[in-house]
Amino acid sequence: MVIVNCLLKCWRKCLLEHNSPSDFYVSCWQSSHLSWPLLLLRSILFLYSMTVLAVSVALDPYICYRFIYFTHWGFLAIVLETGFSTAISAYAHFKRPIDATFGLPWYVKTYWVLYNVTIPVAFLITVFYWGILKTSGKIQKYAPNPVLDVMLHGGNSVAMLMELVLSAHPSRLLHILQPLLFALAYLLFTVAYYFAGGLDPWGNAFIYPVIDWSKPQQTVIVVALTALFLTLMHLVVVAIASTRDAICRRFRNTPGIYNDGFGDES
Repeated sequence: MVIVNCLLKCWRKCLLEHNSPSDFYVSCWQSSHLSWPLLLLRSILFLYSMTVLAVSVALDPYICYRFIYFTHWGFLAIVLETGFSTAISAYAHFKRPIDATFGLPWYVKTYWVLYNVTIPVAFLITVFYWGILKTSGKIQKYAPNPVLDVMLHGGNSVAMLMELVLSAHPSRLLHILQPLLFALAYLLFTVAYYFAGGLDPWGNAFIYPVIDWSKPQQTVIVVALTALFLTLMHLVVVAIASTRDAICRRFRNTPGIYNDGFGDES
């Protein structure tokens, strides 16, 4: 029975259910249930991400190759995440509070998945780009515009860090499956693209020089290390969420349910 109970607890942690729906549209830093402050901040993030996306598309000299890159997969996810978060806050503010009597609505669950995916992926992209691609000596090829370069590979993490710090809903350890599946989908795309004879804009038979399927052993090592680092980024997200809620709890001096990433809700 002990094993069964443990398995059931783990399974519940994998699910997208939370018994306080207001946590998805009220910041943990607020002492009331006002939804407009977070709506305003999320609207700014959504406007920022939409602007960066639009400008980057307009100025992209390799538009046909745009979505072979993980950066653009991740940034499109950010646009969707900020869009859903803004819509949820707007719905709660202008229409009515979200009812979770029969479980969280599909749009809240969709937002939660996007939230779980985009934050660690954004951190991964920033570190991977500046720490690995930059040192490869080919960074100039990926950065035709230096300002957009920073916005896409640095501003992405800043925006998602703000989303993380200002939110109130939990980040759970077992939700690591979601960003890993997102990364796996991209990995399978790179394999299919390689075997289909796909090239990068400069005629190379790889998308990134460190992920070259003509060198499978080297690539598998890079992929494995990247998966480990993505897992680490998710652990960092859970730790930040737990610290955020602990500070909010102390600052507001109120009891309640806080991030349940390391334990059960009670």
